[in-house]
Amino acid sequence: MARWDPGTADRLRKAALELYSEHGYDAVTVTQIAERAGITRRSYFRYFADKREVLFAGSEQLPPAVAEAVLDAEEAESPLQTVLAAVADVGTQVTRLVDPSPERRAVIASSAELSERERTKQAAITTAIREALERRGTAAESAKLAAQAANAVFGDAFDRWIDSAGALDFPACLAAATAAFRKACG
Repeated sequence: MARWDPGTADRLRKAALELYSEHGYDAVTVTQIAERAGITRRSYFRYFADKREVLFAGSEQLPPAVAEAVLDAEEAESPLQTVLAAVADVGTQVTRLVDPSPERRAVIASSAELSERERTKQAAITTAIREALERRGTAAESAKLAAQAANAVFGDAFDRWIDSAGALDFPACLAAATAAFRKACG
């Protein structure tokens, strides 16, 4: 096998998800993941820093991508609408990189450590949106609320996409999540 086989990261993700689903996150080791993927433990660390990052690798790129999209978005009727228009493209890009299987979501929900990592990721996205809105001139209080609401809608849209096993496109999921949010707000 080539040292930097282009399919290795995907094999590691698949192996980790299978093992986490079978045995639980806490019971699985990096060595087990590497062996199932057909590489050595040492080679595993060329791709991921730890066993958690196999599920979250690349997520650090999401907050800056969302912030950039918000900064570049055309002005809408409200800060929230501006953000929702901006995240449609980012969400579409994310869905091209993420496996739509519900197993990943179930594994994360089953582990306190992974759930905390997911909340940290969501908080970073909310902060990035808030800061981008403030840079656009939105008052801090409005930016904070719009960022929190937008992140909730974005998360719901992503869940809808996963629930469809990737059959629905992200903008359709975002539109449905936005409609549900508006209905909930009265």
